[in-house]
Order: sequence, then C-alpha cells, then structure tokens
Amino acid sequence: MPAVNQIELHPYFQQTALQRADAEHGIVTQAWSPIGGITSYRGSEKTTFDDPTLLEIARRHNKSTAQVMLRWGLQEGRSVIPKSTRPARIAENFDVFDFELSAGQMAAIDALETGMRGGPEPDSITLESYGRAIPEA
Repeated sequence: MPAVNQIELHPYFQQTALQRADAEHGIVTQAWSPIGGITSYRGSEKTTFDDPTLLEIARRHNKSTAQVMLRWGLQEGRSVIPKSTRPARIAENFDVFDFELSAGQMAAIDALETGMRGGPEPDSITLESYGRAIPEA
C-alpha cells in the first residue's frame, strides 16, 4: 500500500472521490499544482490566480491567492507541494500559518470545482508521447 498519492489537485480540480479513497486506505493525498498554476498554462482563459472568489478571500486576509489556496489545502489535511524557483515566492508559500480560513471560505473554495484537469491525463504519459526513457524502479 502506498503511503502517499501525488495527484493534480487545486480549487478547479479537486478529485474528491480519489481523496476519499486515499483517506479510507490511510494514504496521504499530496497535491501537485496546489495553487492551480497549471490552470494558467496553454492560454487558459480562466485561472485560479484571477478567480474573483479567491481574490476576495485573499484581500480579506491580506494574503495572495496562492497563499489562500495553500492554506485551503493544508486545512483540508493534504500535503501540498507548490513549485517555484523565485526566493520571494518560496518565502511567500511558507507564510501560510498565521491565518485560518473560515468554514464559509472553505466552502466557497470547494465550490470552485470544475472537474476539468489542467495537466495531462495520466494514461497519456507514455514513452512515445514524452520521448524519454523511464528507468526501472
């Protein structure tokens, strides 16, 4: 049984059934793209960074939308792994333990679910599509 299941998970793609299955088996759900960065790729018109709900919650807490999304994931009990190469962003990503989202704010973020994956379909990741050797484990 795995200890951790790393999946695409952000306010627009929450995979609640998979999270429930993980919890039932004692598996920690770990979110990649927890701030929805993947939603800003490929010219997407709607991104988590510009979402009015997230912007309003961020304004109320004097935080960024990224910090709000990270806090949401942590309050839900997930492991979150945001990606950044910028020292200021890395520091900002750690600065999420001095505020708490209300139940209403958590529900508002939960309601942003679109069911639309931003990243690749897991079944599409093959040697042929990515052209890289996958070393044996």
